Amino acid sequence: MFSFLYDRIMERSVFPKKFNASMAVHYTILGKLLKPVTGQTIIEFATGSGDAIRFLNPDNTYAGVDISPGLLRLARKKFERHGFNRFELYAADACTTPFQDHLFDAAICNLSMNFFPDPDQFIAELRRVLKTNGQFYGSLPLPERKTSKATIHGTLYPLDALKKRFEDHRFHFDALPDENGALLYFKATPKDK
Repeated sequence: MFSFLYDRIMERSVFPKKFNASMAVHYTILGKLLKPVTGQTIIEFATGSGDAIRFLNPDNTYAGVDISPGLLRLARKKFERHGFNRFELYAADACTTPFQDHLFDAAICNLSMNFFPDPDQFIAELRRVLKTNGQFYGSLPLPERKTSKATIHGTLYPLDALKKRFEDHRFHFDALPDENGALLYFKATPKDK
């Protein structure tokens, strides 16, 4: 119902007031990580309003998953306007996607994992759809980096607990050195069986 306000709320309230972070810096960090990814098959969990257009090359084949049809309508318009010719959007839960095993070269979850009710189920689903040599890129707020008294919604996972969850699902976990308020940027790569 409020999907048309989503981008404005993120820019004017969530980033400066809750994350104590800069939205521009956020997209610069993601661009540095993801602009070199070209000609890949990518899945984004929790696509939102389609802001991946800010940090992805349009030559990738993109699948976006979100539970909000309203946000997916906004995303479709953005992807079409920005020259993404190979993209599909799916109204689906990030923990139970409609894709075959080991389909994607790369996966993204931007500022959403803290809202998933079962993070272990999500990581297992990520492991299932990501190729063995694939790469996962994530960002989310950390409780130990939170400096303001503002409430950040969802469940916040300390860095050590987050790393352990990924390692329990046979991922190498690498926290990245980039800093932007309460936000953590990280990569995770499946370990061989």
